[in-house]
Amino acid sequence: MEIYLMWIVAFILTLILTILFTVAFIKIKGNLFEDIRGGIPKAVGIAPFIVMLLFFPEPYNYLIAIIGITAFIDDIIGRKRLGSYMEVGQFFRGIGILIVMIYGYFIMGPVAILVALMVQILNIADMQPGTACISVIIMSLLSAVALIVMGSASYYIPVLLLLITLGYVSQDYSGYIMMGEIGNHSFGVALGICLALVSAAFTKIVAPAAFYPVEFLVMLILFIITAIIIAKLREETLKYYLENYLNIQNPTFGDYVMDVLTGGGLGDLIRILVFNRNEHYHVENEILIKLGARRLLYNPVRKAKKAKKASLTEKKSLGYDEEGFIK
Repeated sequence: MEIYLMWIVAFILTLILTILFTVAFIKIKGNLFEDIRGGIPKAVGIAPFIVMLLFFPEPYNYLIAIIGITAFIDDIIGRKRLGSYMEVGQFFRGIGILIVMIYGYFIMGPVAILVALMVQILNIADMQPGTACISVIIMSLLSAVALIVMGSASYYIPVLLLLITLGYVSQDYSGYIMMGEIGNHSFGVALGICLALVSAAFTKIVAPAAFYPVEFLVMLILFIITAIIIAKLREETLKYYLENYLNIQNPTFGDYVMDVLTGGGLGDLIRILVFNRNEHYHVENEILIKLGARRLLYNPVRKAKKAKKASLTEKKSLGYDEEGFIK
């Protein structure tokens, strides 16, 4: 199939599948339907996921398949707990990320680690309607331009991702549908593949003798640039969230970027495992504050304990015991 024809078919197919899955999930409901704003079908990101599987070249489409399938399990199961600190869906997503890292390592080397971790920042981007799609549009466009300038034939892959995203974005941006975990995870890995292609092409030109370390460094820079773009797009909502939910007052832009890089369930799980359950780290250094250290060192366990203690204090003041019964 000619490249231009493939782009057109991918765009049109994404449009059609998005409509079909929207209608289907409205009828199915369950965990594939969020009862907010009058009801919103969830996991419609299965539409671009299917198109990526069909048109991304091998073996890259295998990586997208792995993360998409494990993410869709998360969408179907919903928020069921697996122990004290993890949900069943988060467990499957974590397995998917690890498999992408390991299998991806044999395909593209160490940059596969960052390709898999793109799931994290696209997941955070998807907490605001349209932000994940806009981020993918910006970075896939920049990737395509960079590959064209460097004379790489791989430029057709980020253009393909761009057109798939454009075929999906309108309803998501308007807040009428949600891409779900299958959407933001598959978009994350697909965009990570595009950034890895840019990193590889650039490194082959400037430092072929030190390919893997330089490629990883270039990929890391592109990874952080993506996080910065997402933080800028979500600046207002992140400010409200950090101030009102995490009690980080006067947050800096570094806090926003750090939230994109380390926020969400995965980041909090790592903090729970790393930090002492009772410790809280106060950051006084101005440079560290600007770099987002307050968000990085935020302790979710301490917040939960503080909230529980406040709830118990309120109950006792109203004449209830710790179990909620009147004394």
